[in-house]
Amino acid sequence: MPIDEDQRQGEGLRILMAVVRRFWPVLLIATIVGALCGFGWAALQPKMYQSTSSGLIVTPKSSTIGEAIAGNSLAQDRAGSYAVMASSQRTGERAVEKLTELGVADVPPAGALIGSITAAVVDGTTELRVTARASDPAFAQQLANVWIQALAEEAHNIESTGVNGVDEDFQPAVELMPMTEGTLPTSPYAPNVNQAVLMGAVVGLVLGLIWAAIKHLLDRRVRSVEAIQKVGMSAVGTLPSDPRLSRGRQVLPVVYSAETRTDRNYHAYSEALRELRTNLAYMDVDNPPRVIVVTSSVPGEGKSSLSANLAVTIAQTGQKVIVVDGDLRRPVISEMFSLPGDAGLTDVLAGQAELDDVLQDFEPVPNLQVLAAGRIPPNPSELLASKTMRKLLEDLSERAFVIIDAPPLLPVTDGAVLAKVSDGALIVVKAGKPTIDELAKATENLDRVGANKLGVILNQVPTRGAEASRYGYYGKYYSKKETKAKTTAEVPGASVTDNPPTEQIQTPATSASHSRHTEVTQGTSSQSMTATKPSSDNFDEIVFRGTRAKRSDES
Repeated sequence: MPIDEDQRQGEGLRILMAVVRRFWPVLLIATIVGALCGFGWAALQPKMYQSTSSGLIVTPKSSTIGEAIAGNSLAQDRAGSYAVMASSQRTGERAVEKLTELGVADVPPAGALIGSITAAVVDGTTELRVTARASDPAFAQQLANVWIQALAEEAHNIESTGVNGVDEDFQPAVELMPMTEGTLPTSPYAPNVNQAVLMGAVVGLVLGLIWAAIKHLLDRRVRSVEAIQKVGMSAVGTLPSDPRLSRGRQVLPVVYSAETRTDRNYHAYSEALRELRTNLAYMDVDNPPRVIVVTSSVPGEGKSSLSANLAVTIAQTGQKVIVVDGDLRRPVISEMFSLPGDAGLTDVLAGQAELDDVLQDFEPVPNLQVLAAGRIPPNPSELLASKTMRKLLEDLSERAFVIIDAPPLLPVTDGAVLAKVSDGALIVVKAGKPTIDELAKATENLDRVGANKLGVILNQVPTRGAEASRYGYYGKYYSKKETKAKTTAEVPGASVTDNPPTEQIQTPATSASHSRHTEVTQGTSSQSMTATKPSSDNFDEIVFRGTRAKRSDES
């Protein structure tokens, strides 16, 4: 089989599994509704009973084997004709007469009864079985019994008919003899409730799959990295959904505690932020960005929360970080950090305040400073596009790594203006919120002003449920850590440190500082014998500090 055909089959199976995984509640409901509809249909149908009688087609007594074989062959040939005769009008009229003689009231006409009769020959035999169906079990039994008798009489008359009519004294070569009578049915044969429920469930599932497939094909929302790649962008980070952020914008706890160490959501989101931090550090080693803009296509994609928590994550490596609230229309950064926002960026741009007077320290993270938006101006776009703003960003980049929380790209032009005067823009995409067309339009706005696009961050990716993506690794990994942490907490004397473990990585660029650090640690080794666990935090710290040193040398 060709490779491309294998790939198409694999892609089709992947799409089917994605549809089932995403819409399984709808498919389950459709299946249950279909099954209930099948049960309801069966409950509304009248109950039908059936009874079966039989007769044997025989020939006169044979004196030789040859006559017996010939007689049996003749009987089998006649059996098919008698089965057809069972549905004839004359047989039905005879049966109606017999039912009337038995005292059955309101006997339907022969034409109506014929549709309730089925005659069949047992394969390889001369036995003819007549099955009668009726809504009354007793009438079904009577109908089966009189019908086989009426058929036997009608067959005898036909076999005895000559040129001069029926000869009562003539002994026919073949004769149908009633053999067994029908029994009284105790349970209905129709409707078949189990079959109706099964068919209803299958029909409901098929209809649900058709609806889900159409919904999936028509869905243009960005839900995966593949959708981001369709607009020519790459995903530089994927952040899982965190229940704490669903309660509103906030800066997540920055101090490790026993509670946070056993919180799976904390570990998953924090690990994703550290991965994003590393990706940013190595995005362009020759000309690394120092001022980045965090924006989105439409409002409500979590860009402000990501800007704040990313700044905290980078600052934890020892790198100085300044968060600038560039959303002069709906500023929220100062509120997230619980800092006053009366004075800030607009006051500096208007010449009413000095930068050092409005820069505010965030006490839980010593290396982090916040520049609030200040008073909301009537002309945000003009202020952000001014030469003063460009000069301010240059000054800030000499001090620290700068993260600007910018407005969305589609409603206003502020985000594109800020992206143009920065080193690049990160576009935050909330999984399942913007469409591919909206993301493409946002990237076009950046291209129009000549801004550098650093990449896309897929935000709030579900980690469980129907919408869960390929983000189960952190949950499974840290579920083991939770058990270990809980066990440690139960051991007497065990404790959890307040700071994350760090490692020391020696590189040629940092050999001198490492030597000084070794001297200090050797001087204090007699006071502490605690071993530190290696991690990747300090590695990012070296990269960011090396970037800052390079920028300083260039300036």
